[in-house]
Amino acid sequence: MITQMKKYTFLVFHRDYEPFLEQLRELGVVHITQKAAGLIEDDAALQAALQHEDELRRLLKQGAPDQLIAERADVEQRIADAHNAAQKAAVWGEFDAARIQSLKEAGYTLHFYECPTKAFQEEWGIKVNEAGGKTYFVQVGEGLDLSDTNANEIAVPEKSAAAWLQEVEHLKGLLAAANARIEAWQLANIEDIKSQLVEARQQIDWQKVNLSTDKLAEGALCLFEGFCPIDKEPELNAMLAESQVYYEETTPTKEDNTPIELKNNFYTRLFEPITRLYSLPNYAELDPTPFFAPFFMLFFGLCLGDGGYGLVILLAGLAVIFKAPKLKEWGWLGVFMGFTTMVVGILTGMFFGINLEEVAVLAPIKQYFITETNATVHVMGGSYHPMMVFAILIGVFQILFAMGFKVVKITLRDGFKYAAYDCAWLVALVTLIVWAIFAGSLSTIGLYSIYAILGLCAMFIMFYSNPDRKVLLLNIGGGLWGTYNMVSGLLGDILSYIRLFALGLAGGILGNVFNALALQAGGACPSWIGWLPTLLILVFGHSLNFALCLISSVVHPMRLTFVEFYKNAGFEGGGKEYKPFKK
Repeated sequence: MITQMKKYTFLVFHRDYEPFLEQLRELGVVHITQKAAGLIEDDAALQAALQHEDELRRLLKQGAPDQLIAERADVEQRIADAHNAAQKAAVWGEFDAARIQSLKEAGYTLHFYECPTKAFQEEWGIKVNEAGGKTYFVQVGEGLDLSDTNANEIAVPEKSAAAWLQEVEHLKGLLAAANARIEAWQLANIEDIKSQLVEARQQIDWQKVNLSTDKLAEGALCLFEGFCPIDKEPELNAMLAESQVYYEETTPTKEDNTPIELKNNFYTRLFEPITRLYSLPNYAELDPTPFFAPFFMLFFGLCLGDGGYGLVILLAGLAVIFKAPKLKEWGWLGVFMGFTTMVVGILTGMFFGINLEEVAVLAPIKQYFITETNATVHVMGGSYHPMMVFAILIGVFQILFAMGFKVVKITLRDGFKYAAYDCAWLVALVTLIVWAIFAGSLSTIGLYSIYAILGLCAMFIMFYSNPDRKVLLLNIGGGLWGTYNMVSGLLGDILSYIRLFALGLAGGILGNVFNALALQAGGACPSWIGWLPTLLILVFGHSLNFALCLISSVVHPMRLTFVEFYKNAGFEGGGKEYKPFKK
């Protein structure tokens, strides 16, 4: 839910302004309204402060000044170059670079070549080595002209491989010294930089508040606005009573850009990062988090659809809860998601790609699994997988639920007359569904009642699409356009939910295929070694399948939430987060 706010307007004498701001910051409950970014971000002092903050953040992130980082990077590059040179020199065996130079001074210049082994001819030069399908040879003095052959002349090696490796060991010592200097700098400076960063952030906040304050009466009075959650209002009012500052307390209107503070229970709070990923609701809306959270969890389980994979996620979530307390909310989210996936996987008979319906020891209970064999659904002359039908039904339910959410939201905010059009569509769709289900058993009175309800809904849809329109033809046009959008959009929205079944089915099939490949590969090997290829294929195959399924199980529920649910719920978004002015 969205925390209710109170709007405060403060009028402060200029001499009391800074002490009063300090009191507000100490209390830390007021979100002070800032002017549009373009009106304050151009301030030179603020720009300098923001630049200083960026420099501190960069310094903290890289962990040392540029000079020390550059020194370490230089040594690391020299080590990489030396390793590369050692690999190139290794093909020439052990040699003395000084003796090569002395031969050159005596008039015996050495030319080093490489060529494909199959192309090498003995008269080209002295063969030194063969490696990687190539032959390495040397010509002394001016030998044969090899420009028209496959031979390529390469630079004379500066050192032997052993000499280069000695250089590497020397450079490692320099690298250790560079790292030691960085560590010493960190011990001496990191905590101070963190303190400077906090101070810089507070100074920026102070400057933004100051720039957002209107100076009145030639600077004698300071006027600014802020918002405070109603549960923290008594603290603020007590402080204001002592400060004797003039203020007005009002209820925010739709025109106020009221900040948003979400306040949910333990379970719903786990899904708030998903809400924030798209957009916070605005203050005139309802928080959608509690309403999509159960759906999201169910959709995740349907997309993943394997009890074994769900067990892995559940255990990983428990490990995070106990081993990384700072991330325990993510761990609990994993526990809920994993548990749902386990339930779906066991009900549909899938565990690490194993079709439980075919396991001999489970034969007495195989008729209870929700599979095409046990629970085929027959509709309009066709036979369908039960999970496919369930995916469509849950989609229809969520869309109708979202439409009801929209009706309630508009009614609370603007009044029912503005929600009548959406309510008419909701009632009409529910009525049509009831008619389709009970068409063969309705009495004459029941049938005429349905006709009456549909007729009444049609009147609202066609003639009351917008209560602010006074021209009948405009409302009729709006009703026709809305009907077209509803009919065409509703079908596409519902069909999107079939992917819940398709993704779960695809993951199960891939897991089953990897199991079959593993058993086949193991059976083709001797019994004493057959376990190895089986294990490797199982680990690789299920790791790959798990990763793919996990991606789809996050992405598609998010799509259903942000597209199908948000659209039918009339979600507007655009809310800014409540950030109180505090230390």
